[in-house]
Formats: sequence, C-alpha cells, structure tokens
Amino acid sequence: MPLFLPFLGIYVVTVVGNLGMITLIGLSSHLHKPMYYFLSSLSFIDFCQSTVVTPKMLVSFVTEKNLISYPGCMTQLYFFIIFGTAECCTLAAMAYDRYVAICNPLLYSVTMSYEIYTSLISGVYIYSVLNASVHTGFVTRIQFCKLDVINHYFCDLLPLLKLACSNIYINELLVLIFGTLNIFVSILTIITSYISIIVSILRIRSTEGRSKAFSTCSSHISAVAIFFGSAAFMYLQPSSEAERHIRHENQKLEAS
Repeated sequence: MPLFLPFLGIYVVTVVGNLGMITLIGLSSHLHKPMYYFLSSLSFIDFCQSTVVTPKMLVSFVTEKNLISYPGCMTQLYFFIIFGTAECCTLAAMAYDRYVAICNPLLYSVTMSYEIYTSLISGVYIYSVLNASVHTGFVTRIQFCKLDVINHYFCDLLPLLKLACSNIYINELLVLIFGTLNIFVSILTIITSYISIIVSILRIRSTEGRSKAFSTCSSHISAVAIFFGSAAFMYLQPSSEAERHIRHENQKLEAS
C-alpha cells in the first residue's frame, strides 16, 4: 500500500491532465493550430504510454504477486515501443514546428498547414508501429532460459534480451539501428532547430519580443529534458549485480 497509493495518485493526475489537455484543445476553436495539435498528440501518447505499464504495476502492488503471462508480456512490450518511439519522434516534429514559427513566421501557415501536420503525425505512428512490429516479431523468436525473473518492473526490450539463451545478434543489431534513428536523429533535429531558434531570437532587438519567443519554446524544452533525461537514467546505467548474475546463469545454461 505505501507504493500503491502514491503511484495511483501520480497515474490519476497523468490521466486527468492529458485527457483534459486533449479535450480543451478539441473544444477550443482558437487552439486549432499545428502547435496545439502537436501538443494534443503528445498528451495522447503520454496517456497511452503510462497506461501500458502503470495499471499492471498497481495490480501487482495490491496482489503482491508480480506475475505476467508470456502473451501479456509481448503485448506490453509491443505497445510500449510504439508509444515510446512516437513520443521521441513527436518531440522532434514539435521542435521543427517551433523552428518554422520563429525563424519563418510569414511562411508558417503554408509550411505547417493542416495537411503537413497530418502527414507528419501519420508518419510518426506508421514508423512507430513498424519499429514495434519488427522488434516484437524478432523477440518472439528468442528461446528464453529457465530463469523467468525479469530484472525490471515491466517487460522492456533490453531486460528481456538478457534472459535469452539463443542467438540475439539480430535483435541487438535492430536495437542499434532503430535506437540510432529514434534517439540520435531526433536529438539532432531538436538541437539543429534550437540552434536556429536561438540565433533568430538573439537578432530580435526588443526584450519583450525575445521573452515571447523564449516562452513559446520553454514547455517543449522541459518535455524534451524530462523525456530524454528519464531515458538516459533508465538505459545508460552500469549493469547491476542482479543483471550480472542473470547473464552468468544464462551463459551456463546455454553452455550446457
């Protein structure tokens, strides 16, 4: 219960906040602009991504049995990859949107028309589904060892690969390829966009104009920092003693 109550509160706030944002943007005609459409899409992705993991975790807190079936694990992995990839790409698309709005304001309505926005968001989801389908498809071909304890709080890709007894070369190659596309291309797009934005802002002579330009980007910069900062905290840590033990046991099982 000490874990269940705070995480339930965080999840409720997340759901209410994101659904409220989507509803507000949908009902307010003056918010029907690409900037707010992107924000609505990001709220939807955030809601779905938290729903993939948190309800199952809350049930585990109550039952005190952290069990999940193999189909349930693969389903959780599939949708987590979809929405994780979609959030990464959407943040990059939002950076491009801010670049156009600040650096080319006269061409904004043409460059970021509804058709362009729809194409960008459609591309994000198509690529995310493709990414998740490829990863999950190759994970289902893996033979797992008798050890069935995942050193993680949900079915994530890298912890699952550490339980493998069969060859995972293709899986690791896919992680490298899609990881490069998802993270480095997105970060490069965001950094390039903000370098151009900062240069344009510094050319603005009035303090009020600079402040207004910075304010339109502050929330997006916060979202980028939280998302990529959390990802770095999760995936760029050295292996724990438990993970080394699992890897050692898997190697012994594979050798036998």
